[in-house]
Amino acid sequence: MTGPNGSGKTNLLEAMHVGTQGFSPRTRSDAHLVRHGAEGARIGLTGSRAGVPTSVAVTLGLREAKRARLNGAPLRSTEQLRSEVSTLVFTPDRLAVVKGGPAARRAYFDRTLGRLYPARATLPFEYGAAVGQRNAALRRVAVGASSRDSIVPWTAQVAALGAALVATRRDVVDLLSPAFAERAEELGVPAALLAYDAEPPTVAALELRLDRDVERGVTGIGPHLDDVGVRSGARDLRIYGSQGEQRLAVLALLLAEAELLSARRGVPPLLLLDDVLSELDAGRRRILSERIGVTGQAIVTATGAEALPHAPAQLLAVTPGQVGRG
Repeated sequence: MTGPNGSGKTNLLEAMHVGTQGFSPRTRSDAHLVRHGAEGARIGLTGSRAGVPTSVAVTLGLREAKRARLNGAPLRSTEQLRSEVSTLVFTPDRLAVVKGGPAARRAYFDRTLGRLYPARATLPFEYGAAVGQRNAALRRVAVGASSRDSIVPWTAQVAALGAALVATRRDVVDLLSPAFAERAEELGVPAALLAYDAEPPTVAALELRLDRDVERGVTGIGPHLDDVGVRSGARDLRIYGSQGEQRLAVLALLLAEAELLSARRGVPPLLLLDDVLSELDAGRRRILSERIGVTGQAIVTATGAEALPHAPAQLLAVTPGQVGRG
């Protein structure tokens, strides 16, 4: 998909992501997805999965709940789309997965967790809710509005759900690591590895630091504070990696997850790659193009066809308000 800057290429990729996943990769406010002056928006997509015709539709409204349909049937929530259709996206701001703080990596790997283990997709949210309840109980105790006994059940919940979350994150990192290392090596990042060395919270450990937690009003240990290291050998790419290496590491993560999803679900994910080629040299553009060519359907944006290392199966030209064949 080609077109000059500002022509709407990124908006089209965003619409495809909303239509297949139920949310935008760029904003968490659905109101930002509705055209100024309009009351709502609708995204409809048709295609096939494993040769079976498939259609999805997401409807957004400023004054009503978001709704989704799959093959014409209404879904209980838009979150169901994610267990039915796999879409992975790269945008330039995805570099935060490597160069940003621990929260960005936790969020990334927890989304990956949900895609690889749909039955455990709610685990990060359940754990977060338990931590929130424990923190509220800690603050009530601090101001004398409650006794310490009120913290006990939430401590047990945080320990149980935290242990489950740490174990599942380890599984995700172990699954991703081999393919991540291979794809990173191909792209020019040697000895790439993922490191998650967290320990699960226990009731004993939480109770040991209870006085500090009450004083601060927050739970001071647990997977809500963990990090996943993205490294090249002994180098932490967040601190010592160039922006080019950080970009390549994010792409290697995406390609590794795409391979896993293809193997586990039997259907490759849709890849949405926005401005992915602009900072890659010709050799790496060729390697990336060859890799995504065997991964499944990929939609790549570029300012011009000359940036594409291979002839695409279909070339679309985007101008403001219009999409045509290139």
